[in-house]
Amino acid sequence: MNKFSTILFALIFSSVLLTSCKSEAKKETQKEETTTVEKTESTAPYSLKNADNSINFTAYKTSAKVPVNGTFKKIEITKGGNGNSVKEAINGAEFNIPISSLETKDNGRNLKIRKFFFGVMENTVSLTGKLTIETDSTGTADFKMNNVSQKLPFTYVINGKVFSMSTTMDIAKWNAQNAVDSLNIACKDLHKGEDGVSKTWSEVAIKASSTFK
Repeated sequence: MNKFSTILFALIFSSVLLTSCKSEAKKETQKEETTTVEKTESTAPYSLKNADNSINFTAYKTSAKVPVNGTFKKIEITKGGNGNSVKEAINGAEFNIPISSLETKDNGRNLKIRKFFFGVMENTVSLTGKLTIETDSTGTADFKMNNVSQKLPFTYVINGKVFSMSTTMDIAKWNAQNAVDSLNIACKDLHKGEDGVSKTWSEVAIKASSTFK
């Protein structure tokens, strides 16, 4: 190998080696950046995924408006839910509530609500939404049910690490009056009051809370 060939070979080898090093350095940098993002999300001071979340509802039957209480035992946070404060963690959080987690402490009632109420709605295996904080005491939930998305206003208070919200929704605004009527037919005698009238209200009161750790 002559001197020129030796020099040319050295230059090519150095170029390949340098390119390889840059590529590896780039990969390492990307890996570090990804790790940093994941670490930031998982170590947020306030995280809804790690909080104790509960959602309770009160429906009404008979003309006298007798309350029927229930809860959803499972709440999934699908996006957001992290922040440096309670308000920041709540704002923008998206959730999914499986209908299968409904509980009223009466198995027969649970089955009827799932089948004759949620079961007649469109694409309502779960309830989904996004929370938006607007003021120091009010907010809205972009709530989806029966393939309809509507804004549901709510009021809230923050006490230390506890976020509590309450609202009242009218099922009819989600084009689901037929679901209310369906449930009333299935529970006709059980929803009959002293006046002999069977009634299921479209109004439902909702209370939810998140206790951050």
